[in-house]
Amino acid sequence: MLKEVTILSFGGQGGVTAARILALAAVKDGMYAQAIPQFGAERRGSLVRSYLRLSDVPVRRHSSIKRADAVSIFAEKILRIVNVEDFLKEDGITIINAEKGGDYCINASEIALSLNLVSAGWPIVNTAMAGAMAKVLGIKENSLIEAIKETFHGELAEKNASAAEKAYREVGKCQ
Repeated sequence: MLKEVTILSFGGQGGVTAARILALAAVKDGMYAQAIPQFGAERRGSLVRSYLRLSDVPVRRHSSIKRADAVSIFAEKILRIVNVEDFLKEDGITIINAEKGGDYCINASEIALSLNLVSAGWPIVNTAMAGAMAKVLGIKENSLIEAIKETFHGELAEKNASAAEKAYREVGKCQ
């Protein structure tokens, strides 16, 4: 069954990287996957969309996703500039970096800050959000950690793996 996911992030938060990591993890789980970034000349802080497709059969579509089964929101501020419902299928779910405002919540910013995953003063929430998304989407934690360790190296790989593991354990229904 095909699952389509839209990731809404600000430039610099790692939405594109999270989509790639999740696609790699899904392949490790024996699925077919596709990660597609959509951005132009955006700069840090601009809205970036990334798309993720997961399936048990080869994925033939290679376009942006109009209405997704899940939308992952990397910053609560995004809710002020977009109507998330415009991106969701009728029965779609949201996964948000906040304590409320969606179906599933995780404080990915706090996780990133606790591990010093910061760039130019911004918490880099990609792997924490990938951990939360993996749990909700049914991707195995060990596959996710392997994908992270293939993407990052050394101490950075360990920190990012820790962020993903923590989020995988802590993500839950929003209050």
